[in-house]
Amino acid sequence: MIKADKPLLGFAAYSGTGKTTLLIQLLPILKAKGLHVGMIKHSHHCFEIDVPGKDSYELRKAGAAQMLLTSKHRWALIEDREEEHEPQLQEELNRLDQSRLDLILVEGFRHEAFPKIELHRPSLGKPLLYPNDCNIIAIATDGELSESTTLPILDINNVPAVVDFLIKAIDLK
Repeated sequence: MIKADKPLLGFAAYSGTGKTTLLIQLLPILKAKGLHVGMIKHSHHCFEIDVPGKDSYELRKAGAAQMLLTSKHRWALIEDREEEHEPQLQEELNRLDQSRLDLILVEGFRHEAFPKIELHRPSLGKPLLYPNDCNIIAIATDGELSESTTLPILDINNVPAVVDFLIKAIDLK
């Protein structure tokens, strides 16, 4: 099981189900409740957060092993990986300053053992994840499930209800 200093909850689903869309709606509600939320998002793609032509990009491409870009508004550490394996959630959690957070949400890492809400849209024709993942604590869906379950069923389109469930499930006051 993954270990974190703060409550940890994932959102697991197949690509195209709406994980990011739901999180974009959840985060402002959690912030309005005074919660400081850390977010980890897994990507299967090679991504750039820096722009070609910018000094920081050019310095990194010229050979900087780590590139720290900083201002009074934010900072970002960019480090190229040469690893052949996918990142592990525990490694990524260890990068966060958890002392400044109340909650950590995770998008992806569905094959790792930590509490998750499954997002499921029957119209996509994908199988349910929960029968093979005992770490799923609820299912947020927009339709009828093909299998019965004793797990809580949430309306994926009722964001306030998902937030209420999340707060109760991880015992945030």
